[in-house]
Amino acid sequence: MTVTMVMLPGQGSQHPRMAWGLYGSEPRFTAALDEVLAAFDDGDALRGDWLSDDPRVPLDHVTRSQPLLFALDYALGRTLMEYGVRPWVMLGHSVGEMAAAVLAGVFTLRDGARLLQERVRLLAEAPPGGMLAVSAAAAALDGLLTDEVVVAAVNAPRQTILAGPSGPLARVEERLREDGFITAPVPALTAFHSPSLRAVASAAVDGFATTPVRAPGIPLRSCYTAEPLTGETAADPGYWAAHPVRPVLFWPALDAILSSRDDVVCVEAGCCGSCRS
Repeated sequence: MTVTMVMLPGQGSQHPRMAWGLYGSEPRFTAALDEVLAAFDDGDALRGDWLSDDPRVPLDHVTRSQPLLFALDYALGRTLMEYGVRPWVMLGHSVGEMAAAVLAGVFTLRDGARLLQERVRLLAEAPPGGMLAVSAAAAALDGLLTDEVVVAAVNAPRQTILAGPSGPLARVEERLREDGFITAPVPALTAFHSPSLRAVASAAVDGFATTPVRAPGIPLRSCYTAEPLTGETAADPGYWAAHPVRPVLFWPALDAILSSRDDVVCVEAGCCGSCRS
């Protein structure tokens, strides 16, 4: 008998009108997406830019990418569950872990949306930066990075994401290419999961500390520790507040799950490029 792992993507997976073909045609998805957008103060503006060919605010801007990814992850996850999918475990990448936490009952939808909205407000004030994908293991980049440009995510054995302020990141990218590494920009205008966002993490602690939480009703695997997300971890405001600074350990978490048994079916509740129509 197989078990299902539901995966929820994060920053970099956004694109114009992602999953719009489901909106209005799939009642469960439409209702879930409307529910989460209604929980945001600017839900109508988010919906407008999401469905627009010429959005007022670019979708790669943190005020659009983060809440829209959260909304779509949540809505697609809810839709899967309403069709009878019962996750054995959920694994969320970056903002996808916030959506997974709401789906698992750690936060209510309204609290999760409020906390994310406050995070986005703080991130919008952060110094400009970016992210870079490198076709290499993280260990192969030792000695090529700096205090400002760091490993932001380990997505696969040879797929590493870097992040840092715009100028230093550009210099590191140039050096990597000179050394023969293959690189590609990640759609982000913020240096997610890097030290430049440390002030954002500090400012977010109080919001999480005053928010009621529950132990996950569906097992979650943390993308920041690669371990199961326990009730104790869920109750730690510092854990959630630190997400924008800590590296995402997606591959170690995924590898641990897939190594635990050989009958895991992976389902992504998110938007890849094929979801454009």
